[in-house]
Parts: sequence; C-alpha cells; structure tokens
Amino acid sequence: MSLSGNEKPEGSWTRSQSAMSSCGEDPLGEKGQATRLLGPGEPAKQKGSGPVVSAFKQAKLEKEAQKNWDLFYKRNSTNFFRDRHWTTREFEELRSCREFDDQKLTILEAGCGVGNCLFPLLEEDLNIFAYACDFSPRAIEYVKQNPLYDAERCKAFHCDLTQDDLLEHVPAASVDVVTLIFVLSAVHPDKMHLVLQNVYKVLKPGKCVLFRDYGMNDHAMLRFKAGNKLGENFYVRQDGTRAYFFTDGFLAQLFKATGYEEVVNEYVLRETVNKKEGLCVPRVFLQSKFRKPPRTP
Repeated sequence: MSLSGNEKPEGSWTRSQSAMSSCGEDPLGEKGQATRLLGPGEPAKQKGSGPVVSAFKQAKLEKEAQKNWDLFYKRNSTNFFRDRHWTTREFEELRSCREFDDQKLTILEAGCGVGNCLFPLLEEDLNIFAYACDFSPRAIEYVKQNPLYDAERCKAFHCDLTQDDLLEHVPAASVDVVTLIFVLSAVHPDKMHLVLQNVYKVLKPGKCVLFRDYGMNDHAMLRFKAGNKLGENFYVRQDGTRAYFFTDGFLAQLFKATGYEEVVNEYVLRETVNKKEGLCVPRVFLQSKFRKPPRTP
C-alpha cells in the first residue's frame, strides 16, 4: 500500500470565496463536528458505486501498490502537487511544541511524497530537522535530488510503514511532531493501525501526530464510478492507487486503540470551483491531532 497518498487535483479548482488553490491543498474552510449532509441525488449516486471489487483484484492491487505509486511519480515527476505553505498556520504544534526559543525541532513527515510539505517547512524554520519517508522509492529519489535537500537538516528514506521498522532510521521517542497529511487514506484499512504503531515508537511522550485527509461524503468519494469500490468508504482510482474516506468516529477509534489520546478531531468543509467546467463542488476533509500520552511520574 502506498504511503504517498497526497490529494490528487482534478482540474483547475479554486475556493469559491477567495484565491486560486489546487484541490485538497487549501486548508481554509468551515470546521465542525459533523460531516456535510448529502444533497438531492447524492445518496443514490453513492449507493450506485457498484459491487465491491473481487478479492483477486484487491489482492493484486495490494501486491502492486508500490509499483502503482512509482508509476504515478514517473508520469508526474515533481509537478503534480503544489507546495504546502499552510501547515504552520493550520497546525500550531509545528511552532508551539518548543519549550524555549530557538529550540531544535525534530519532525517526521510520514508519506512525504516529493517534498511538497517538507521543503516549505525547512525554508520557513531553520531550527527544524526532518525525517521524511515514503513508500515510493522514486518519490524519495526526487526528494534527494531537490536543490533544497540538505543532509544536515533532513534525512529521507524509503519505508513501508506497515512492515518496515522506523527504528532502523529514527531513534526511539526522539520526534517532537509527526505529520500524516493525505497519507493514511492510501493504506488498506486493515493495516492502518500498523502505521500508527510504527509512528508511536519514535514519537516523544506528550507529543502529537498531526492528521489531515479525506472525509466522508467528500466530492471525490461520490465521483467514483461502478467497479471502483473496494469496501466501505474505500475505492481504487484508474491508475491503481487507492483512497479511503474517513469518519471522525473511525479515526478516533483507530488512534485510541493504538494508545493515542484525542486532542482535536473535526471535519473541514468547504466549496471549490472548477472554472473551466463551471462546477462548484463540496469538499470534506478530516483534520485531527492525537497525542502520545505523557510519561507518568
């Protein structure tokens, strides 16, 4: 399964109220405790997503997940996703987790892709050291080839977080903050807990995992056609990469069962516009923070 599950733009999307943005990259929007309600015709469309893909094909997709993501990066190089300059605005932990000014901050970006989040963070904050891993070897090569890559400030490595031990690359309990941004949705639901267990080992007690990903009833979920459904809220794209759409309840249960404490877990609702096609569609994301419990005295 891929750990480079960034949001895939579909056309020239913008926020209906403000400036241009690529689909899934704009952090702004209404936040609340409930996902959006489906409009007229949408429930039928959701139910019409077709029968579940056969077990044989699903096994094939799982086996070929790395190949499919490598092919994705081969086709798109580093030009598909926009750089994310919004993470420090959305997640104050990237600043506030320091105990004193100029403290060196250690982060882990799990599922770094080609560095669209990594390099803006390193440019903005000179006191960050970042570990960055991805399921796609090709994506990691693109990260290392980036002119901004500095081995003294970051360490990028290939890793399947469902089976490779992070402790081979990152010291135990050494990371101040972990980001999982449009990543966990690309993992088979049966293996998501393995990712969280792996991350748990390198996160310092009392520190957080910052999460943002697809939410239930997102427009992208309703666009899947017959034959793309892998299971409940789980779909496959035409290129073989997969996407899961989260509910807040499922995500909370997943993290808590792995030992984390819930800090924030809420939907982000907004509308985006495709000017070329004259469409205005609703987007739903889930944005959350889960903490590794502090050490007891």
